[in-house]
Amino acid sequence: MTQDFSSYQRDLTRRTFLGRSAYGLGGLALSSLLGPHLQAAPAAKQAGRWQGVVRPPHLPVKAKRVIHLCMAGGPSQFESFDFKPELKRLDGKPFPESFTKGQQLAQLQNAELKARGSFVDFHKYGQSGQEISDLFPNIASVADDICIVRSMQTEQINHDPAHAFMNSGSIIKGRPSMGSWLLYGLGSEAEDLPGFIVLTSSGKMGLQPVSARQWSAGFLPSKFQGILFQSKGDAVHYIGNPDGVCQSAQRQVVEEVNRLNGLLAEDRLDPEIQTRISQYEMAFKMQSSVPELTDFASEPAHMLDLYGVKQPGDGSFASNCLLARRLAERGVRFIQLYHRAWDHHGNIEPGMRSAAEDVDRPSAALVKDLKQRGLLDDTLIIWGGEFGRTPMGQGTGRDHHILGFSLWMAGGGIQGGITHGASDELGYRAVEDVVHVRDFHATLLHLCGIDHRRLSFKYQGLDVHLTGVEPAKVVKNILT
Repeated sequence: MTQDFSSYQRDLTRRTFLGRSAYGLGGLALSSLLGPHLQAAPAAKQAGRWQGVVRPPHLPVKAKRVIHLCMAGGPSQFESFDFKPELKRLDGKPFPESFTKGQQLAQLQNAELKARGSFVDFHKYGQSGQEISDLFPNIASVADDICIVRSMQTEQINHDPAHAFMNSGSIIKGRPSMGSWLLYGLGSEAEDLPGFIVLTSSGKMGLQPVSARQWSAGFLPSKFQGILFQSKGDAVHYIGNPDGVCQSAQRQVVEEVNRLNGLLAEDRLDPEIQTRISQYEMAFKMQSSVPELTDFASEPAHMLDLYGVKQPGDGSFASNCLLARRLAERGVRFIQLYHRAWDHHGNIEPGMRSAAEDVDRPSAALVKDLKQRGLLDDTLIIWGGEFGRTPMGQGTGRDHHILGFSLWMAGGGIQGGITHGASDELGYRAVEDVVHVRDFHATLLHLCGIDHRRLSFKYQGLDVHLTGVEPAKVVKNILT
């Protein structure tokens, strides 16, 4: 998709510039005589819906779409999905140095380390008997539909790089996010919506900023980047026509801009020109599709109640989850919901209770709703943060932790009702069936029909992969 260097050099010469300018002016004159029906035909053809580079799929497709529920800030596994009775017994006592000596800590380095047991009880739920915190009674009600992974590990101990690593497999800026990789590899089934959409919401405390680089396309063409929809008010700014501009006039503007872009595309090989053409077309289609998408008038009262939606479009996580289901129904490939409420260095008890209350009901509702619609089988749901929390206390909270944390997945080829992996007796380190973030990425791609070793993009002379160059494995024990 890039020109060779010698061609690029030729493009810069004065003679080529003058020659192409002359042909371009002549072409414009001829084009105006021939009429608009013959203009920029190749560009228009290329501006159609992207079909993806993985055709046919490398593997059987289990997940046609992905909904990633991102708990920004890092929820504590000890108050959610990884109960540690021994840690509770040691509460307030010195944390054994044998676990932490020589280890990287975030804000607890060189501090006196004391064990912090869970402030909440756990119980077993469903026929599977999965242990889940009392803070999440609704997620507990779908225990037989979810797979809890208790052995996650990552490499980045601070929020922004940890988010970047979870999303792109790298902390280097300019790397594509996993949503962009999926869109590049598979395209999208949505005709009139972007294939990768992001929504955000906020809790009452523990607010952790999330930067736009988390849904960046990086070095991939920018048409593969995530599109941030506003959670409150109009989902997309300026979605309506300006006063005095009708739909037909708007269509003419788009066609003329695309014609000019098409002429430029015929003159040089630049994928961003095609991006511009396709995005103008998409923006025009979204003027009709987005208002219909965000109008919840067709949703019955019992459905709003299932999700806990008090006011549709109020910016809440509940409203975003219902919107995520509507996006999934319309063929959007990758949907990411960030809830900023989980950074609990202090006041973890009120913070966790508040954040859990925000997300528990709508998260479970999404599983139930997709299941009753027959969509859960081919929709992968992922719930988790960028890292976990320490088994040691930090004042009234917990510090960042990367050696062992939990997340859960459901649908899209994932076995329900199982717990995968385990951490040690104090929850400091994952010790059984460890799942590194690279393994998580390999498994995600596998479920979508992609061999992670075969999806790459040439960048700076290298074949770059989402899973990087270090070994990554598909976690087969959690698959159906």
